[in-house]
Amino acid sequence: MTADEPVALNIAVLTVSDTRNFANDTSGDYLVQSAEAAGHCVVARAIVKDDIYHLRASVSQWIADPAIDVVLSTGGTGFSGRDSTPEALVPLFDKQIEGFGEVFRQLSLTEIGSSTIQSRAFGGFANNTVIFCMPGSTGACRTAWQGIIEQQLDSRHRPCNFVGVLRARQQEA
Repeated sequence: MTADEPVALNIAVLTVSDTRNFANDTSGDYLVQSAEAAGHCVVARAIVKDDIYHLRASVSQWIADPAIDVVLSTGGTGFSGRDSTPEALVPLFDKQIEGFGEVFRQLSLTEIGSSTIQSRAFGGFANNTVIFCMPGSTGACRTAWQGIIEQQLDSRHRPCNFVGVLRARQQEA
């Protein structure tokens, strides 16, 4: 394999919601379709109620699976009483990707103005799995995918991308 050949990653997609199901999960559908269109393999998908312990259990299974490289999570990042994705998942991280939330909010500012401060989008690494958590709207998933995630999961993106980081971390393990 040369540096010009794309690397297909195995991706799990999580929708955090008390109301969505597979028939109306447009955000999860968008992430699945976008990942597959970029040449990645969606190997798992789930919809989990917005509950700290159910979220941790689901994501813990995925990060323990060496066949899963990436978790894309949508929903539960706001400030309503039930929004608990950051509280559930940040404790699982070995390292945080502070720049993901920062850049997401910067991009989002041009789309939704100051309402972007209510986004708690975040990312991190857990057991050599990269995790990106974004708001539950399809528009927010589009902003995150097109503005950040697509390039960072593309092994050809320069000067750096998370494929290289994943491969280096896996070799160290």
